[in-house]
Amino acid sequence: MKEKEKCKIVKQECIASDIYSMWLQTEKIAQNAVPGQFVSLYTKDGSKLLPRPISLCEIDKEQGRIRLVYRVTGEKTGTEEFSRYHAQIPIDTMGPLGNGFPLSEVKGKRVFLIGGGIGIPPMLETAKQLDAEVISVLGYRDQLFLKEEFEAYGRVFVATEDGSAGTKGNVMDVIRENDLEADAIFACGPTPMLKAIKAYAEEKKIPCWISMEERMACGIGACLGCVCKSKEVDGHSHVHNKRVCKDGPVFLSTEVEL
Repeated sequence: MKEKEKCKIVKQECIASDIYSMWLQTEKIAQNAVPGQFVSLYTKDGSKLLPRPISLCEIDKEQGRIRLVYRVTGEKTGTEEFSRYHAQIPIDTMGPLGNGFPLSEVKGKRVFLIGGGIGIPPMLETAKQLDAEVISVLGYRDQLFLKEEFEAYGRVFVATEDGSAGTKGNVMDVIRENDLEADAIFACGPTPMLKAIKAYAEEKKIPCWISMEERMACGIGACLGCVCKSKEVDGHSHVHNKRVCKDGPVFLSTEVEL
């Protein structure tokens, strides 16, 4: 049940190079949100008509707040504008959008939560709400963020491209180096990472759900600007497509082609 609200910023801080953490006060969205969903934020720049999709990092239903952790993608972008905001500034916000992770499917199991880059934030609320043995595998370029918060919910393993922390390489290198095993996988990150995870899940014959990162326009499934290839014919477009914003962003890995 999506709502469009004028939400107020509670606080915002830079937690790594170009990575910002923003808490928003939003009673309706927080009450309806589940791990793996996202919101669309609208800028105050009239030349930027389309909202920016940002995944939910944390959901605080008691205080009616959501936390967004996002990367600034360049100068004069929507995310760069958001990074200059401070407490009490209102932001037009649509959400919660999309489908989240199926937590009940992995209850009581050992689960890999795999996040790469800006795909790490949505895994934090997933870790908090899972009734399972959580093994978090996080992949970074260099600077770490949110790692200590993940440690409250289970074992955490890290990969960095430059080898400055954890395993030098990627998330699959971490799994192999530490001989890690799981009964299921939840993952979010760039497409090359998701391809490798999908292949690993098929090799190990374990269920895997992936949250796909795509450029979005409307965010509600109307424009078909964020389609991905699917195994089945989509009832909306009548071709082998799925809308990442509406049908996803979380898919069973066997449902889509990467």
